[in-house]
Amino acid sequence: MSPRAEVPGPRSAEQPHRTLAFVESPVQLLNVLEWAHTHTPGAGLTLVVLSPLDPMTRGQLRRMSELAREEGYEVRWEEARGGSTAPFQTVGGLLGILRRADRIVMGDPFSRYVQLLLTITSARDLVVVDDGTATMEFVTQLARGERLVRWHRKGSRQSPRDLLFAPVSSAARRRLTPRPGRRVEIFSSMPMAETPEGVTVSANDFSWTRARFGPPRITKGADMVGTSLVETGVVDGERYLDAVRTLAKTHGATRYFAHRRESTEKLHRLHAETGLEIVRPELPLELIARRGPVGRTILSFPSTVVHTLPLALAGTEVKVAVCDIDPEWLTRNASPRAQGFLSGVTGTARDVHRLSAVRAV
Repeated sequence: MSPRAEVPGPRSAEQPHRTLAFVESPVQLLNVLEWAHTHTPGAGLTLVVLSPLDPMTRGQLRRMSELAREEGYEVRWEEARGGSTAPFQTVGGLLGILRRADRIVMGDPFSRYVQLLLTITSARDLVVVDDGTATMEFVTQLARGERLVRWHRKGSRQSPRDLLFAPVSSAARRRLTPRPGRRVEIFSSMPMAETPEGVTVSANDFSWTRARFGPPRITKGADMVGTSLVETGVVDGERYLDAVRTLAKTHGATRYFAHRRESTEKLHRLHAETGLEIVRPELPLELIARRGPVGRTILSFPSTVVHTLPLALAGTEVKVAVCDIDPEWLTRNASPRAQGFLSGVTGTARDVHRLSAVRAV
């Protein structure tokens, strides 16, 4: 069976594709569905999944692809990272539909894959949908004309690969800058300190999620939401474990919804030392919480969900509480911007209860 058979679906190279969306994560795909629900209901949309290698992410992407097909959209699964020749095969196979597309929707403007594809298309309508907290940084960098770099890497030295790819990244940033004849839209549930001149901003209120799922059954206990801050080298693993243990004991949490990038070793240790039930969600947490059952309180560290869960759970009695990151938790390798960025994620969240940074017990 060919790799693309993992997510079967109709494909037609001859049919024009007016709107082409590129996604690399389940959350990006969810937010494309939210955008389509409010902007192009029933219109032609082809979703191109540039599949990662991580098994958890692939599994969630398969389930999200099924939901997209149920909504009537075409899904094209690309093994974009399946070997040294995969990028060339992927880009070559997309040339035709890229050139016919009138609108490009993307979930991650920092992605090298997406940046490369942007230099090929002549579409005059570009849309960036949320990729979590990274959207906040993208908007700021675009407004200031800075190079596109993820927040947890800002301030670090550019690698030889970064320098080699720099011309493509610069070209992509220029493509994402509005000018006569080119429209750029940002579809987001995240707060924006600066709005790039000429960019159209529209709000993502998770109306598709609320119409499609729930309302959930609410349990008496509390649930915790995991984060990949340890895996990205921002937060020290021992400090994180201490914080989870303290939060679980203080608030009576019983379940821990793991981030798809959290390591198996860390999760095994969390379960052994806290007694928390570790849940590996098969869908983005906004959908899991909306379907239920879900705790009356959801505990989180600074992350995208402190902005999205209150929207997805609007009209329910669920309370979202966010715990600040103590500066002492940061690793030596953390970006100089890490603390300020994480504080901004928490401070700009609406309809959440803010908790002080916890101390070990």
